[in-house]
Amino acid sequence: MHASTFERDGVVTLPSTDRWLPPVGPNVRMLRTAIQLGMRAALRTYNRLDVMGRENLPLDKSFVMIGNHSSHLDAVCLLASLPLQRIHQAFPVAAADYFFSTPWRRVLSMIAVNGVPLDRRHGSDALQAFRNLLRHSETVLIIFPEGTRTCSGTLGRFRSGVGRLVAGTDIPVVPCYLSGAFEAWPKGRSVPRPGALRLRIGRPRTFPGVLAADREAVAGISWQLRDEVIALRERREG
Repeated sequence: MHASTFERDGVVTLPSTDRWLPPVGPNVRMLRTAIQLGMRAALRTYNRLDVMGRENLPLDKSFVMIGNHSSHLDAVCLLASLPLQRIHQAFPVAAADYFFSTPWRRVLSMIAVNGVPLDRRHGSDALQAFRNLLRHSETVLIIFPEGTRTCSGTLGRFRSGVGRLVAGTDIPVVPCYLSGAFEAWPKGRSVPRPGALRLRIGRPRTFPGVLAADREAVAGISWQLRDEVIALRERREG
């Protein structure tokens, strides 16, 4: 398996796909915008999505959004918190074995939400590609550090990938907590239920002083970010 690379023309080589090229062009942008507007309208009416903390998003630069992962609604809600003009540079990292497993899912994932395929068995190979993507463009990378949706509604362990991604860089990481998504659309259910969704966005964090080679310090980033997400949950519940 060769290391991932990012080229300035937008091509990312990932272990899950030989070449990932996000669809571009005015027609794709118009279609994605229309889909996102429809999704946002549905979230407001069907799930009464409420977003708090938009002022914490560092919209003048590239950044990473992270959050708890309990539902397929998670990425859609994080995308809905962004200004509409940023959605074409916003990329939720998606499991290749699910969201890119068929031609229909691949097209839907890439056009509707701009998903980036990631092979969960070889996730470390993609880190440099993601880091270069964040450095060379005004990108929003959406990551769920638990790696998979919870089956119980509880917050799981954060894997070290997000720590390795941002260690030793000035890339802001924005913690988020979404409540109500597990109740509305848990793993195993085919369609979502109506129900209130609340997204709380925390303050961005950077980790320029952490060495990427220091495994203990990198693991500490993941634990700190998990604590930040828990704090947002507890602030809402309190």
